[in-house]
Amino acid sequence: MKQRKVPMRKDVISQEMKPKKEMVRIVKTAEGEISIDPTGKKSGRGAYVSLEPDAIKTAQSKKILEKTFGIDVAESFYTELFEYVDHQKARLELFGERK
Repeated sequence: MKQRKVPMRKDVISQEMKPKKEMVRIVKTAEGEISIDPTGKKSGRGAYVSLEPDAIKTAQSKKILEKTFGIDVAESFYTELFEYVDHQKARLELFGERK
Protein backbone atom coordinates (compact mmCIF):
# COMPACT_ATOMS: atom_id res chain seq x y z
CA MET A 1 0.00 0.00 0.00
CA LYS A 2 1.28 3.45 -0.94
CA GLN A 3 2.31 5.79 1.88
CA ARG A 4 0.30 9.02 1.99
CA LYS A 5 2.28 12.24 1.98
CA VAL A 6 2.22 13.97 5.36
CA PRO A 7 1.58 17.72 5.02
CA MET A 8 4.43 19.63 6.65
CA ARG A 9 4.49 23.21 7.90
CA LYS A 10 7.26 25.42 9.26
CA ASP A 11 7.07 26.36 12.93
CA VAL A 12 7.59 30.15 13.14
CA ILE A 13 9.13 29.76 16.60
CA SER A 14 11.73 27.01 16.04
CA GLN A 15 11.94 27.33 12.22
CA GLU A 16 11.61 23.52 12.00
CA MET A 17 9.41 21.65 9.55
CA LYS A 18 6.85 19.51 11.39
CA PRO A 19 3.70 17.55 10.48
CA LYS A 20 0.75 19.94 10.17
CA LYS A 21 -1.37 17.89 12.60
CA GLU A 22 1.21 18.48 15.35
CA MET A 23 0.82 22.24 15.01
CA VAL A 24 -1.77 24.96 15.40
CA ARG A 25 -2.41 27.78 12.94
CA ILE A 26 -2.56 31.38 14.05
CA VAL A 27 -4.21 33.78 11.64
CA LYS A 28 -4.15 37.55 11.17
CA THR A 29 -7.29 38.81 9.45
CA ALA A 30 -7.47 41.66 6.95
CA GLU A 31 -8.72 43.82 9.85
CA GLY A 32 -5.48 43.13 11.73
CA GLU A 33 -7.01 40.86 14.37
CA ILE A 34 -5.07 37.81 15.46
CA SER A 35 -6.70 34.53 16.50
CA ILE A 36 -6.18 30.80 16.92
CA ASP A 37 -7.43 28.87 13.88
CA PRO A 38 -8.11 25.26 14.95
CA THR A 39 -9.72 24.42 11.59
CA GLY A 40 -6.84 25.85 9.55
CA LYS A 41 -9.39 27.35 7.16
CA LYS A 42 -9.87 30.96 8.27
CA SER A 43 -8.92 33.52 5.66
CA GLY A 44 -5.95 35.72 6.37
CA ARG A 45 -2.21 35.48 6.87
CA GLY A 46 -1.42 32.25 8.67
CA ALA A 47 1.54 31.04 10.69
CA TYR A 48 2.05 27.72 12.43
CA VAL A 49 3.35 27.00 15.94
CA SER A 50 4.04 23.61 17.44
CA LEU A 51 2.06 22.17 20.32
CA GLU A 52 4.80 22.96 22.83
CA PRO A 53 3.77 25.19 25.75
CA ASP A 54 7.43 26.16 26.34
CA ALA A 55 7.67 27.36 22.73
CA ILE A 56 4.76 29.76 23.34
CA LYS A 57 6.65 31.30 26.25
CA THR A 58 9.70 31.67 24.00
CA ALA A 59 7.54 33.30 21.31
CA GLN A 60 6.18 35.73 23.87
CA SER A 61 9.56 36.71 25.28
CA LYS A 62 11.14 37.11 21.83
CA LYS A 63 8.02 38.74 20.34
CA ILE A 64 8.04 36.24 17.46
CA LEU A 65 4.37 36.65 16.53
CA GLU A 66 4.79 40.44 16.49
CA LYS A 67 7.66 40.05 14.00
CA THR A 68 5.79 37.44 11.93
CA PHE A 69 2.58 39.46 11.57
CA GLY A 70 3.94 43.00 11.94
CA ILE A 71 1.42 43.93 14.65
CA ASP A 72 1.29 44.22 18.42
CA VAL A 73 0.08 41.02 20.07
CA ALA A 74 -1.73 41.34 23.41
CA GLU A 75 -0.50 39.46 26.48
CA SER A 76 -4.00 37.97 26.74
CA PHE A 77 -3.59 36.34 23.32
CA TYR A 78 -0.38 34.63 24.42
CA THR A 79 -2.20 33.40 27.54
CA GLU A 80 -5.06 32.05 25.41
CA LEU A 81 -2.59 30.44 22.99
CA PHE A 82 -0.59 28.87 25.81
CA GLU A 83 -3.75 27.35 27.33
CA TYR A 84 -4.93 26.08 23.92
CA VAL A 85 -1.54 24.51 23.10
CA ASP A 86 -1.25 22.99 26.58
CA HIS A 87 -4.72 21.43 26.20
CA GLN A 88 -4.09 20.16 22.66
CA LYS A 89 -0.73 18.64 23.63
CA ALA A 90 -2.42 16.79 26.50
CA ARG A 91 -5.09 15.50 24.07
CA LEU A 92 -2.40 14.40 21.61
CA GLU A 93 -0.59 12.48 24.35
CA LEU A 94 -3.82 10.99 25.64
CA PHE A 95 -5.52 10.03 22.39
CA GLY A 96 -2.65 10.06 19.90
CA GLU A 97 -4.46 12.40 17.52
CA ARG A 98 -5.89 15.88 17.28
CA LYS A 99 -9.51 16.59 16.44
